[in-house]
Amino acid sequence: MKTKVQSGDKSEKRVFHNTDDCPIRNVVTQIGDKWSVLLLFALVEGPDRFNALKARVVGISQRMLTQTLRDLEREGYVNRTVYPEVPVKVEYELTALGRNLVQPLYQLVSWAETHHDEIKQSRIEYDNRG
Repeated sequence: MKTKVQSGDKSEKRVFHNTDDCPIRNVVTQIGDKWSVLLLFALVEGPDRFNALKARVVGISQRMLTQTLRDLEREGYVNRTVYPEVPVKVEYELTALGRNLVQPLYQLVSWAETHHDEIKQSRIEYDNRG
């Protein structure tokens, strides 16, 4: 992330640049979708096959599961292993990078669970304003 400190002001604040090479933007864009975090947590328990993941991540379509797994593989969070069997066996598992990413996500999940009702109430109050 590129930052710049503005000088001359007693309350110097960083300036954030939303560029394509911004690390925060790139990671949050990938894991901030509807399914990535759920798949990462499903794979924490060990390697799994496509249909097993589909059954465990309730509501995900076959197309979306395929796309999300490809995206996670592209980012280096997931390995896809094809075994030369008949029928072909394919397993997905977290890479070291993926396992490392999951650790701070546990904190986010804990925070979300703690504040979920508070956030829902805030949304209701906001939506009811005239």
